Amino acid sequence: MILSDSRILEEIEKGTIIIEPFKRECLGTNSYDVHLGKYLATYKSRVLDAKAHNEIEHFEIPKDGFVLHPGVLYLGVTLEYTETHKHVPFLEGKSSTGRLGIDIHATAGKGDVGFCNTWTLEISVAQPVKIYAGMPIGQLIYFAVEGNIETMYNTKGNAKYNNKTTRPVESMMWKNKF
Repeated sequence: MILSDSRILEEIEKGTIIIEPFKRECLGTNSYDVHLGKYLATYKSRVLDAKAHNEIEHFEIPKDGFVLHPGVLYLGVTLEYTETHKHVPFLEGKSSTGRLGIDIHATAGKGDVGFCNTWTLEISVAQPVKIYAGMPIGQLIYFAVEGNIETMYNTKGNAKYNNKTTRPVESMMWKNKF
């Protein structure tokens, strides 16, 4: 079940969902709008290797915006820091974002119970589009969980994306054994 606006507010009151900064006007009927943070990153190499640590270069979005181009994977970050201690958070694009040809995640739309961080976005575009820090970029929806949680994400010793950040984080696939 997806949480409604009133249930999201109840869970925020209980402290099982944390959104910072929280703005009431960003709460939808059954979602919460998140915004693009001021940092983007691109990979230093055009050829990525799943077994290697592919390094990224961070840069700040200028006040007058930045043009994204097709064929480049941009890593962005949400302005909002979130914690989810009892529900499964999903990040989806907003229809307004999609109608500009902006995809905000390739495959990583689901968070784990216990995820406590900003969200790294895997941004690609269908055609050149100018974006701005602070623009609405996506929406979080929350699903109820069946059963007890054995290990929360933020307590896993091998969790790869646990370090609190305000900048996009590169792929940590290279830490996997394969």
